[in-house]
Amino acid sequence: MTKRLLIADDSALIRRMISEVLTQAGWEVVGQAGNGAEAVEKYKELRPDAVTLDIVMPGTDGLYALDGILAFDPHARIVVVSALNQTKLISEAIRKGAHDFIAKPFLPEQLQETVNAVLGETVGAS
Repeated sequence: MTKRLLIADDSALIRRMISEVLTQAGWEVVGQAGNGAEAVEKYKELRPDAVTLDIVMPGTDGLYALDGILAFDPHARIVVVSALNQTKLISEAIRKGAHDFIAKPFLPEQLQETVNAVLGETVGAS
């Protein structure tokens, strides 16, 4: 069964990079979002297996999206993909329920391993 992914990042370049890396790893990118409100809306519509989520986005940010997605689906699998200088926000995201974190810039192998591991928790729990 194909693993379905939603990518939320305000940078089209980062969204494309994540998409290319994870598509090669067997994921299907079912949606993309450029801000937090769009990420929540797309999650509700598409119900992906996992989400990559940037924290700092214009307008509604990743913490807004994290809260909205987890309120809708407490079991959502979310990986924060953000710059290391956002430590306080990343810590808050993990505390609120994000499953893991990967720093930008990332190595393709790191991204694949991190996102697969988060989904692996779901598969193992079922």
